[in-house]
Amino acid sequence: MKLKKKIKVLLVIILIALFVLLGFLIYKNLTGGTEIKEAKVIGSIKEYGYELKDNKNATYKKMFHELEDILTAKEVDEEAYAKKIAEMFIYDFYSLEDKTAKTDIGGVQFVHPAILQNFTENAESTYYKYIENDVYGTRKQALPMVDTITIENVQQGLYVVGDTGKDEEAYELKVTWDYTSATYSDYQKQATLDFVHDGKKLLLVEVK
Repeated sequence: MKLKKKIKVLLVIILIALFVLLGFLIYKNLTGGTEIKEAKVIGSIKEYGYELKDNKNATYKKMFHELEDILTAKEVDEEAYAKKIAEMFIYDFYSLEDKTAKTDIGGVQFVHPAILQNFTENAESTYYKYIENDVYGTRKQALPMVDTITIENVQQGLYVVGDTGKDEEAYELKVTWDYTSATYSDYQKQATLDFVHDGKKLLLVEVK
């Protein structure tokens, strides 16, 4: 009798081990055997609240360091500052190949908090709508990457910020760009960006 009980206990243990192993194999197959890696902050411009994460490519990292040079100079060239964040926004927002999902919206650190929710919701339902999930790095979908960006014109003047106030020295920049592949020649390639002041920081309030 005791032997039969021991055999039953052993069988139960073996079955539990098999279920655990089966569960692990199913999980590994579904995830492609790849762990999700969270992006880490590898650089920052603390006085302005800008951050650089390790999942950004070399082109964006170069832009970030150029922005850092502008903002840490003894005298900040504000027009150069406006041009650089306009360039960075266009590159980060309109490049989709490096995004992991439709909720991974580029350029949001330059957007005014008052319009951020509406901005991201609109992006998810339009330009970012059909991005396939790539959290495990297995996506095969072809997506655009911005190539050359040109600041065509810069104007400074009055901008009324909703009902909250106005900025008499706001920046309006007309920007054009192209993509790394002619496949995306019909995609948007120009925009006008409006930036207003929040102290010494410039914030994007409109894209048109």
